Amino acid sequence: MSLVFKTIQTDGIVELSYLLGDDDEGVGAVFDPRADVDVYVDMARETGLAITHIFETHIHADLVSGSRELCARVESAKIYASHEGGAEYGFEHEPVKDGDRFEFGEVTVTARHTPGHTPEHIAYVLAESDHPDEPWAVLTGDSLFVASAGRPDLLGEGRSKELSEKQFYTLRDFYLKLPDHVMIYPNHGAGSPCGADIGARLTSTIGYERKFNRFLKFDDAAKFTEFALGTIPPVPKYYPLMKKINAKGPEVLGNLPRVPALPPKAFKKAIENKTGVLVDTRMMLAFGGGHIPGALNIGGSPILSIWAGWMLDPEEPILLVLESDDDLERIVRLFVRTGCSGISAGANRADECARAE
Repeated sequence: MSLVFKTIQTDGIVELSYLLGDDDEGVGAVFDPRADVDVYVDMARETGLAITHIFETHIHADLVSGSRELCARVESAKIYASHEGGAEYGFEHEPVKDGDRFEFGEVTVTARHTPGHTPEHIAYVLAESDHPDEPWAVLTGDSLFVASAGRPDLLGEGRSKELSEKQFYTLRDFYLKLPDHVMIYPNHGAGSPCGADIGARLTSTIGYERKFNRFLKFDDAAKFTEFALGTIPPVPKYYPLMKKINAKGPEVLGNLPRVPALPPKAFKKAIENKTGVLVDTRMMLAFGGGHIPGALNIGGSPILSIWAGWMLDPEEPILLVLESDDDLERIVRLFVRTGCSGISAGANRADECARAE
């Protein structure tokens, strides 16, 4: 038996998801998948695993969950979602509660209710099956980060203090009681708005965080709440919408959206008829050198996902300008991660589109 444990890093939104499995028995699980799920299908195939379980740590606010998409692609899989804290979902799933255990060969995965970032939040503790109560790692979701902790304000001001207090007890009564050697594998890295000043490393240990993480230094819930609510960044505009989509269940796309290419004259007519919002994904210098009047410029780097979430209505079709047709698949992936899957047409060489008669 050889343990399969892989981290999948999604740039831009700085999301971390995980593939765990046993290559002897050929079974595996994915934790917190992103919307473009082929990376998990390919990785499972390469490592000889059949994905049987898709786990969610919580209802995400920063991206479109890929659980339903992955479940539709992999017939052997089921979605497992927390029913703690009164959580409700609009899609088929298996309920998970505190203490539930799952076996993957010689690895035991135990669900632990860790409220604070959200009421339903679940962490998943990893241990050898011979020693299920002696963990070697914990998938912390958005409850504990490297050098930080999950923000408790995403359900609105009316619940921020309540969730801050829950977060304090989660950190004190669960994480700080774990042995120092236990490794933590969080859901986000540095740059994510899901926590304040998340550290640059993608993983850490309980011992290291115990010594250096400011969020673990409090012995009073009121002082912790003051600190936690005083250090958080602004709530991104698209977060409330992502939570609603993920609780209801994102639409299953079946694959990346197909984007029809339009010649310059047809593209110009689509712009004139206002059939969608015009988004130019060339980088700033190219856009500044010449662009179609009225276009929004969101450069095609990984952070496009966050800017698209802030600036676009996911219900409105997108007319897309590319630097090159070769960029299409990569750019579409960045859009769908924050819900912008309605790309109705694409074109390149914006100078020609602008001059078309």
